[in-house]
Amino acid sequence: MTKVIDNYHFLLSPWSYLGIKHFNRVVAKHNAIVNYKPISVMDTFEVMGGTPPSKRHPSRMKYRMMELKRWSKHLGIPMNFEPAFWPADQTLAAQMVYAVQEAGGNAGAFSDAVLTAVWSQDRNIAEEATLAEISRECGFDPNTLIAQAKSDAMAQAYINTTKEAHDRDVFGSPTYVYNGENFWGQDRIDFLDKALEN
Repeated sequence: MTKVIDNYHFLLSPWSYLGIKHFNRVVAKHNAIVNYKPISVMDTFEVMGGTPPSKRHPSRMKYRMMELKRWSKHLGIPMNFEPAFWPADQTLAAQMVYAVQEAGGNAGAFSDAVLTAVWSQDRNIAEEATLAEISRECGFDPNTLIAQAKSDAMAQAYINTTKEAHDRDVFGSPTYVYNGENFWGQDRIDFLDKALEN
């Protein structure tokens, strides 16, 4: 039986970045298919009851930073804890993920590269030139990909998928959905692994 995972995430999420390697290992282990579904950050906070980091209590922000450092060390994944271009507008990058996926390309590799650009390379994913560079590095023709990403169809896919995520009780990033069950957070990938074994 083909195992399909819907990966709802923000392309700005440090937790999505920290989960990349472990998630990819689990996907490969089970030969699963992944639908990469970046969703709107602010719409998700607004609709699903979250609070943007900039509006959280200083104690919560202090603890968030502690957790990022713990997980980075625990997983052996280097990251810049205060990236130069964060937050940034992820809209075009998200629509590029959808464009890659629609064309049958490796959307996962592109999505991972965008997250890595933010949290490891201090690159501005809101800039078209940066996204063109990432496209080229991932083996895509940047002009073709960006043109497709700017289409009305891809803009609507971003809107529709964000609403779909909310309808499926997705309120944070990353949320992996398998067989109707939600696994929120990169620290739940082991539970996803166990679910895939059944």
